[in-house]
Amino acid sequence: MSSSPRLWADFSEPQQLVLSQEALRRAAETLASHAEILAREMEDGALLDRGGPDALRLFASVVRATHQEAFGPALRA
Repeated sequence: MSSSPRLWADFSEPQQLVLSQEALRRAAETLASHAEILAREMEDGALLDRGGPDALRLFASVVRATHQEAFGPALRA
């Protein structure tokens, strides 16, 4: 029975690359999701709106588009 890797160095370079790309994908999606949540909060009046919802949605779109162009579809480890 083999044990699972416990340290980053225990992963092969291809595994490290896949894991890093997935972490970046998740971070980009988290940023985009938070931007959309803030936009909805502004629209609902919970936060002061100074043109923010449209700017936040644009930011979310840019994060998603940049991520896909830079890293492509996520691979599975």
